[in-house]
Amino acid sequence: MKEYNTYIFDLDGTLLNTLTDLATSVNFALRSYGMPEHSIEDVRLFVGNGVKMLMKRAVPGGEENPLFEEAFQTFREHYLQHSLDTTCPYEGITQLLEELKLRGKHLAVVSNKFYLATQELCKHFFPQTIQVAIGEHEVEGIRRKPAPDTVMEALRQMGVSKENAVYVGDSDVDIMTARNAGIPCISVLWGFRDREFLEKNGATTFAVAPRDILSI
Repeated sequence: MKEYNTYIFDLDGTLLNTLTDLATSVNFALRSYGMPEHSIEDVRLFVGNGVKMLMKRAVPGGEENPLFEEAFQTFREHYLQHSLDTTCPYEGITQLLEELKLRGKHLAVVSNKFYLATQELCKHFFPQTIQVAIGEHEVEGIRRKPAPDTVMEALRQMGVSKENAVYVGDSDVDIMTARNAGIPCISVLWGFRDREFLEKNGATTFAVAPRDILSI
């Protein structure tokens, strides 16, 4: 078992079950512009590459749709107001983070969710454990995952190197992000993608439950 000093977590599908709130906001935006709505399972497959890509996949015709920008802004506004309606940590996550902090580990979150929502969710659910939370802010030159930029920015803000760091996520995007950052990846099996899908995308280390991360 390798001893890690730094744990960098994905947010949606890894620490927090955000799917219902995301789907509700997606469908509110679609309904507002007379577009067909999607099931939660559809939205599960749409997430992972940031909220703009989520809406590109949800809106008929994607960005080519003349109402896309309006629908996207409606989604953003609705989600910022409703991101805490049903969202909660997965069972065992709070205890995992508390134990890692007790062991003196550095803990960060990197997400393709927009910056403000990432910050607010981490402050609300993990105020005593997550040191740094990095959301999407490409305007400042930090590219979204799977580029390694958010990981590198989190390491920089914590003042640590990538040596003895590990990435924890639930998707193919997370596997690629860890690879691009040059750090190992633990793929979790309680999130938005199943084991078969993750294995096809190169996953090699799995956690069935949060407590498993303590012994990997």
